[in-house]
Amino acid sequence: MSLKIALKRGALIAAANWHVVIVQFVADALFKTLLAVPIVGGVFLVVLLIGGDPSDLLSLPVSEILPTMASVLMAQPLALFAFLAAVAVILVGGSLLMFLVKGGTVTVLVAAERGAGAIERPPLRLPAFHRATFFSLERFTTGAARLFPRYVSLGIWLMLIYLLSSVVSLAVVFGPAQADDWRLAAAAASVLLVVWITAVNFIYLLLQIVMATDDCSVREAARRVARLLRVRFRIVASILAATLGLVLLTTAASILATTALGLIAFVPLVGLAALPLQLIAWILRGVVFQFVGLTALAAHAHVYRTAGEGLQTAGESPDSKVRQIGRTA
Repeated sequence: MSLKIALKRGALIAAANWHVVIVQFVADALFKTLLAVPIVGGVFLVVLLIGGDPSDLLSLPVSEILPTMASVLMAQPLALFAFLAAVAVILVGGSLLMFLVKGGTVTVLVAAERGAGAIERPPLRLPAFHRATFFSLERFTTGAARLFPRYVSLGIWLMLIYLLSSVVSLAVVFGPAQADDWRLAAAAASVLLVVWITAVNFIYLLLQIVMATDDCSVREAARRVARLLRVRFRIVASILAATLGLVLLTTAASILATTALGLIAFVPLVGLAALPLQLIAWILRGVVFQFVGLTALAAHAHVYRTAGEGLQTAGESPDSKVRQIGRTA
């Protein structure tokens, strides 16, 4: 097992099942778009309360818009409750949609990883690439329905960890012990929070993979993830580090492209093409991010499947479970 082989296999499987990449991108974009609706509605609500012009509030720096909205809404409890309720509805509904889509996505990629054969070994031919395509509406919807209840339970634990982590971070920043040097405390708390959330998301991804592969509960998946980390920690950590590196490189390229398109927008006539180019760049960026994430998912699924006897429990192997799941699907 090597990092190069795992990532190459994961990338080829994600490319062969490009359908789930598009589905994940559409679901993620829809969730973010819906989340922007109550935010924009909150802006107009604040404007109505203070009797001003929406452009005046939107012209403020981003760092001042949210504090201004918070101060106005806190003076009107009923308006604050309506705004928080709207955000909560979007968060809950969007999260349920993402859990449903992720169940189908993981099911397809786990089945493709098991049935793709040695696709990572050269030479790569088109028939071998086609054999790695396991996407079908029936398999996707069956997997989504099968994993949805357990992914919801897992997602609730994730949200609770997010909430608790944010509360602890805010307590450290605004605590009385840090009143003299709150900037240093805020920077340290932000770095620790980012590292902690990254680790939590990493374990969350492994739990999703194990639950889809072995068709087990959240508790049993946690035990098997712990065994996986003991047996294959080096390769699993290497895949995580490589994925983070690819995300950083993609983000840097996206920032450069956005800056270049911003400069084009000031050129007469040529600037008319800036908007469609920005839209294309946004779509391309979202698809690339989803492809990188699903590549890591397929690579981790390969590592877990090949972990062998170290992850088996009482005569029950991951391969036998996958075969059972494949027959059911």
